Amino acid sequence: MAHSAGKYADFEGLRERAVALRRGGYSLRQIRDELKIYNNDILNQLVKGEPPPEWTKRPNAKDDLRAKARELRLQGWTYDQIEVELGCSRSSVSLWVRDLPRPAPRYTPEEQRALMNEGLARRRAAEDEERHKTKLAARREVGETTDRELFMAGVALYWAEGSKSKPYDRRERAIFVNSDPGVIKVYLAWLDLLDVNRERLRFRVLIHESADVDAAHQFWADIADVDPSVFAKPTLKRHNPKTVRKNTGEDYHGCLVITVARSAHLYNRIEGWWAETVAQAEARLR
Repeated sequence: MAHSAGKYADFEGLRERAVALRRGGYSLRQIRDELKIYNNDILNQLVKGEPPPEWTKRPNAKDDLRAKARELRLQGWTYDQIEVELGCSRSSVSLWVRDLPRPAPRYTPEEQRALMNEGLARRRAAEDEERHKTKLAARREVGETTDRELFMAGVALYWAEGSKSKPYDRRERAIFVNSDPGVIKVYLAWLDLLDVNRERLRFRVLIHESADVDAAHQFWADIADVDPSVFAKPTLKRHNPKTVRKNTGEDYHGCLVITVARSAHLYNRIEGWWAETVAQAEARLR
């Protein structure tokens, strides 16, 4: 750099003095004050190539983390483990330890699978426990069900799962079909609330032909508290070999069909109850 005139004309002389001061442990600020050089570009040119003294270097806040990361890597820790242990980013871990040899696997593939399955089992157990607590708290929220609450629940339940007449096909029969034992119990309790005589009820099982029909009859008879002999001939669903069924095994019992005999009047009342329920809901939305 040429400085032929002015204050910095003797650049080489200034550089010799600046380098001597730098090597003597001076900071840039001290050199500036000593030589009265207040132009930062000139000041940096004067000490170019001379490293700053150690005492002027700011400590790197991550130096300790880097050292610890390298130590852990040499002990065989994975990137994920180091990241969690030190609370730093994966990119930082990679930058700090990527020159170190990859640690040998701590576990065989079989051990890895066993550990993974053990971890999954613990997580599922914890999730199951949380579900149980949530459901138990929800049950307590319900309290004792009043007759009116059961009545309204039954109306909604029937309209969701029961048979409905169509304007073009008025059948007006109360027919209810479901595969959930709890739903069946609520429906039967609702019919009792309506004083529907149990002798008017007809039961039939709807089930796949490959299932155990006798076992299904016994299962639903226990749920409905009736004798299996009262069941009508079951309706068997033909099996489609191209369909992969999931509703198989000992827990599969098909669906229970409950028909109320002489139920035209009951059915029309259900339609009226539901229509009024919808009307009041619509009023709330306005």
